[in-house]
Amino acid sequence: MDLGSNFSAKLEPFLLMGKSMRGAAAAKLIQDATAAPGVLVFSELLELPNIRELEKNEQYSKFYSLLQLFAYKTYEDYLRSKDSLPPLTTNQITKLKHLSIVSLASERRILPYDLLLNSLDITTVRELEDLIIDAIYQDILRGKLDQKEKQLEVEYTMGRDVQPEKLDDLLDILRNWAQTTSQVLAALDNKIHTISSNAAAQKVYQIEYDEALQKTLKDVSEKGGRHDRDKDRTYDRENAGGAGGSGSGSLGAARRKLFDRGGREERSGREDRENSMDVDEPYEPGNSSKSSKNRKASQESMKPVRKRNKI
Repeated sequence: MDLGSNFSAKLEPFLLMGKSMRGAAAAKLIQDATAAPGVLVFSELLELPNIRELEKNEQYSKFYSLLQLFAYKTYEDYLRSKDSLPPLTTNQITKLKHLSIVSLASERRILPYDLLLNSLDITTVRELEDLIIDAIYQDILRGKLDQKEKQLEVEYTMGRDVQPEKLDDLLDILRNWAQTTSQVLAALDNKIHTISSNAAAQKVYQIEYDEALQKTLKDVSEKGGRHDRDKDRTYDRENAGGAGGSGSGSLGAARRKLFDRGGREERSGREDRENSMDVDEPYEPGNSSKSSKNRKASQESMKPVRKRNKI
């Protein structure tokens, strides 16, 4: 439930009675309404014809001023004009102080304890905090007590009655607020349009990029396939050419292979015979092992120029 949403309902019984009361009864009605718990708005009661008549009645005009005090003014105003007003009860003083906090909160969100103590004529911080806590419980305001910084941080308050002469000022404030709100909304719309345009451009770019990437991958794949096919055709032609000359080519290759192998065997046999016929020292019977060793040593030391005895 919003703050102050039920305050008008609590004033309803007094409005019904005020339509038929005059003079002293109307003055008594004002006293009861300003002292009743939960009754915090009074403009409708002020507009009743029977109540307005009290303003011109010298005997009861101070009660009409009392009703105006609770509707529009603060506890400081009461202190300045208390001699011209009826005496207040404890409940009336507490209510007027609650309404004074609401008026101060309409001007600034952070209310220092020193300001509240002076405005409400309170001597101790404990009494001030109790008053604020009571106002919070009655849904007059919402806020947080910061005892370290000694201040009241106001989040929200009920709305008080507006004096007729201040309506023009209120309208100016509302117009300025509406203009500022329109500017903010226009700026937000431009920002949203810019973001949407950028998102659309990014989407188009991404689509074009994906298409170009797919095309490039396709081209690379096709070129690679053509290259592989060309290699396969080249290989097939080479194999086909070799197979066409197999009648004479295969036979010639076989002959060359046999000739090469025969030549290698002949050369190997000739070298073995030559090695066995090398004479480095006179042959001595019974000394073949020594002779063999000397021959090998002689062969290794004189490899560049070998001496052979030709027969």
